[in-house]
Parts: sequence; C-alpha cells; structure tokens
Amino acid sequence: MALNLHGLTGRSKNVADEFERTIISFESPYRLKDLCPPVASGPEVSEENMGEKQFKIRFAQSEDALYSASLLVQKRYAWRGLPKAKLKRYPNRVTLLTYLGDRIVGTVTVGYDSEEGLFADDLYKTEIDSLRAQGRCVGELGKLAIDEELGNKQVLGAIIHIAYIYGLMHECTDAVIEIVPRHKAFYERMLGFKQLGEELPNPKASNAPALLMHLPLEYMAQKITEVGGKGSTVKDRSLYPYFFSLHDQQGIMERLRQSV
Repeated sequence: MALNLHGLTGRSKNVADEFERTIISFESPYRLKDLCPPVASGPEVSEENMGEKQFKIRFAQSEDALYSASLLVQKRYAWRGLPKAKLKRYPNRVTLLTYLGDRIVGTVTVGYDSEEGLFADDLYKTEIDSLRAQGRCVGELGKLAIDEELGNKQVLGAIIHIAYIYGLMHECTDAVIEIVPRHKAFYERMLGFKQLGEELPNPKASNAPALLMHLPLEYMAQKITEVGGKGSTVKDRSLYPYFFSLHDQQGIMERLRQSV
C-alpha cells in the first residue's frame, strides 16, 4: 500500500479538501465487493483488480460532510429497518471519512468513554460496565459503512486502523461494536472480535436482533505488529494485512498529536 502522510491543517485544490483535514492518503490496486456492513446478502469477500486508486481519510468537520456520510450509512443499513441515519457532532465522538476524489466511500464514527457514556450502553450497559469495573477504557465503533461499488480491503483496513489510533490517543484498551447477528462471523474472522452478552432486540431498529462484539486492543496491536502493511504477501485471511504497518502507525499518530 503506497501512502502519504499529510499535515492536518494543510489545504489542496481538491474540492473535498476545502472542508476536511486530510489525515493520510493511500493507493489501492484492489476492489472489494459486498464489504461489511453489507446488504442483506451477507458479508462475502471477493477481489478484482481495478487499477490504482488514491484514497484520502479525513475528519468530518462540516455539516455537508456529515450529511454525505449519513447518506452512505442509510444506503448500507436501510435493509435493517433502522431509522434514517443522521450523523452529528458529539463531545466524545469523531467521524472519519474515506474519500475517492470528492466521493465519500467509507465512514466510521469512533467514540471513547466519558460521562455521557457510549451508544451501546442503551442495550449493553451491564456488559460494558463489567469492562469498566476491570479498569478497562472502552472505545466504540459505530455507523461503519463502506461503498459496495468502490470500497476495498485497504479502505476498510485503513479507516479502522485510524479509528484504532484515535482510540489509543484517548487511552482506550478495548473496543466494542453493536452489530446484527448475521455479521458475527465476519467480525470474528476478519478482526478477532468476540461476542459479549446475549442477543437482544433493538427498539431503535423495530426490535431487530442485536449483538455486542468486543475486542481487547492488545490483540489488534499484536496483529498490526505481525502483518500490518503486508497485504496479500502473507497468508493471513484476516483484515490486518491491509492495515498500515507499525512504522506508518507511529507516523500517523505523531501527526495526529501535533494537530491537537
């Protein structure tokens, strides 16, 4: 994966750069279809070569960017019967966006624990409190959506890796994500998440079933050290070879710290 680190306060002539701070850009030679969170057919993974593409990951700072990201989330989650997504700013959350040109092709919202709590507390406060009681600092992934036409392994791996780095900067030790049960195998196989708690009806989604998945970030750190940045050169069927390398992670973290 070829990549470039960017100063977070810099601007370019690209239209999207006029309202977003670029964290990092990278080139990808692959396309990934039916990427999680998928449509109802399920999270099957397949690749096809589509030539190098330049992607950029940015923080969502404007209302226009949040609105565009909301449309992508709505498109990818509509089959679940969820109410229309409307991404907003929160004191303990940040939304990351992946652009291909001026088009948003990936988004995830990252939350870290605070007095306001986490979205997953609505259904799984008991389970999350058990982690808190152990002295763990819990971060949360939410509204994860990848464009099914233009998304790829590097897009998903990169945006989750940036979310992980952001969590580390807020001293998170664990990650949780609330999913639909049919995606459980995907998160287990591709990222190493494990189920925490029982399946519960989600009142916000017409009582559709929900599961809470949990991942100690020590596991993610180990996988990044072992295979991060190696792509298809290693025989590892998880998503971690499509994360950045540990060396690149250190550079990204330093730039993020300088922007604070």
